[in-house]
Amino acid sequence: MVGLAVMFTMIILQLISGISASAEELATAGTKHYQTNFTETSLSGRDTYMEQFFQVESYWQEESVEVHLDYAISQLTQNERSSITLSINGTPFHSFRPVAQETGKQQLSVQIPVELIVKGVNTLMVQGHLESTAPLVANVCLPTETRENWLQIAKSSRVAVNYSAEPIQNSIRDFNQHFIGLGTIKDAQNAIAVPKANMAAELEAATYALSGFAKANPTTEKPIPLVEYNSDNMKGKQAVVLVSLFENLPEEIKPLVQSDNLENKATLQLIKQADRSVLVITSRNADLLVKAGRLAANQTLLNQIDADHKDVDNTTEVDTPTVNISRNLTLTETGDKLVGDRHREKSYFISLPGNRSIADASKLNIKFRYARNLDFDRSMVTVLINDTPIGSKRLSTELADGDHMEFTIPKTLNISGNFTVKVAFDLELKNAWCIENQGQMPWAFIDKDTMLQLNTKDRADLLFNNYPYPFLRDGSYNKVAVVLPKERDGYIYQTLTNLFNLLGRYAQTNTGEIQFYQDNVSAQQLKDREVIAIGSYQDNQVIRDTNKNLYFRYDASGRGFVSNEKMSIDASYGTRIGTLQLIDSPYGNGFGLLAVTGSESKYTYLASKLIGSEGTLWKVFGDGAVTDIDGNIKAFRFKKETTAESNNVLNQVIERRDVLGFMIASMLIVLLVLLSLILMIRKYNKKRGGRR
Repeated sequence: MVGLAVMFTMIILQLISGISASAEELATAGTKHYQTNFTETSLSGRDTYMEQFFQVESYWQEESVEVHLDYAISQLTQNERSSITLSINGTPFHSFRPVAQETGKQQLSVQIPVELIVKGVNTLMVQGHLESTAPLVANVCLPTETRENWLQIAKSSRVAVNYSAEPIQNSIRDFNQHFIGLGTIKDAQNAIAVPKANMAAELEAATYALSGFAKANPTTEKPIPLVEYNSDNMKGKQAVVLVSLFENLPEEIKPLVQSDNLENKATLQLIKQADRSVLVITSRNADLLVKAGRLAANQTLLNQIDADHKDVDNTTEVDTPTVNISRNLTLTETGDKLVGDRHREKSYFISLPGNRSIADASKLNIKFRYARNLDFDRSMVTVLINDTPIGSKRLSTELADGDHMEFTIPKTLNISGNFTVKVAFDLELKNAWCIENQGQMPWAFIDKDTMLQLNTKDRADLLFNNYPYPFLRDGSYNKVAVVLPKERDGYIYQTLTNLFNLLGRYAQTNTGEIQFYQDNVSAQQLKDREVIAIGSYQDNQVIRDTNKNLYFRYDASGRGFVSNEKMSIDASYGTRIGTLQLIDSPYGNGFGLLAVTGSESKYTYLASKLIGSEGTLWKVFGDGAVTDIDGNIKAFRFKKETTAESNNVLNQVIERRDVLGFMIASMLIVLLVLLSLILMIRKYNKKRGGRR
């Protein structure tokens, strides 16, 4: 009996502990975690600061926010006279005195008050007041040596947000915000799906949608996957965009879709399943399905749809605005104020298509004003483009209420694609070491009339240095033809994911053209198109037909690559590598062909990773690249370099309207002068003839 009682007691205790553990799991199951890491930062000076930005989504309910600092300070720091202050969105919330140590990093973890957090972008500021010398006599002012006052913040520092996510509401706008949310992407809970027996129109529409979502993706580390719709690929997904012709919809989805009149319209309909929300994009009309895919690529429109469905017909406007390439651009809409002494800066991001580079005579005209209590012998402003200085000016009391600078952007910077303009002020005070820093004392203001006169020219060399050209031109897809194997496994879809996540980031409109073909495509269909051929020698006819033109060619059996003038390749190694090759298209003069290829689909996918994100794109240059499973990457240039620029002087003059107008006016003046001389000579000759 005693044994039975003991056994019964143990069973009860196990049940109780199990229930307790389950309750604990349920209590924490709704809490999610998102972490933003700092960038490695080194600061110097007595009073110094740095800013770190982090995002809070609109549908997050923040439970706690913690900042963790890994830092090191100068060993000469005076502990009792130095301090570090943390501020969130301009409000200080924690200060401490750092302790100087001979070696090693120090750590600090502190909670940020949740009530100070805002939806959207939050700014965490780390301000340091670092003293390295003690005054010999009380109340005596001594200059501070800035070289020995330093603070280093390690990249392991981070801001962690613990939150619970609100469920997706019954609107396309809310679904869109969840789909591109930081937590959704971090946890790989979203996907764009197509049916297994997908058709060209379905892939085209899905690719347009993917491009739009990729451009809105707030992270660069994780792409938005394009997958085949099946139970395995849907595991763990909470937000899915399903693009399909109506007849190809999965059986569990089809009855839930409003199917009336789909021959004359497409529909975007939000469907709630037990464990996920699915935005279904469907139609019986292939052209309208593609148009609906373009709508999904327009983030402005998606964020305006509060209903759970949207119909698209021939009259629906879905296009994004066209991109203006050469233009006058205002850097700030309302003006920007910088407050505080010493070094203060403001950066402006300029979006430019990847195939465009800055041409001659592009100018930057900066208008600004500043406080009058500065030490004007030491205060100045510097303008930098991509962190390269292009000019500086010393501040003066006479121009404090209205100063300006005008610079011509040097052609030698070789700027193409997106770039950053930085305006950096050094606002120095007289006897700064004797004045308590009150934060609001010195200031500078960048006026809203600050303008960038941007002249650009096309970069048309078929090189990875200019990628994503030729597949994007002036921000739009440039008549792209994608040739895929007939049989597609998961690696092929991952290859498409890599390619179009990066291309989508660079795409600025949804009005370009992408066509999908199987490998039995005819040469006529590929004529005058920018071609992307994906697959192996065995399963892609285009790669077989162009093998003789490839820089890395397949052997006679088509199972591996052979050596060339740039690289020796062992026969076995040639079967275990993936290659990227950008060649002149055999289907049209002036067009390109990108071969993303390997002996197996997994090596094709390996090659696609090189052009799948900006973090790897910089490793690829020239027109041919090889990679293997160990991460080795080799890039080469096979095309011969041309000595002359592709754009001659005449073309550059034609592109410059101001120069062209000046030359025409000058020529007219010369013609008028010549005509006047001719008339005067004729008149003079007539007079002489009359005298005779």
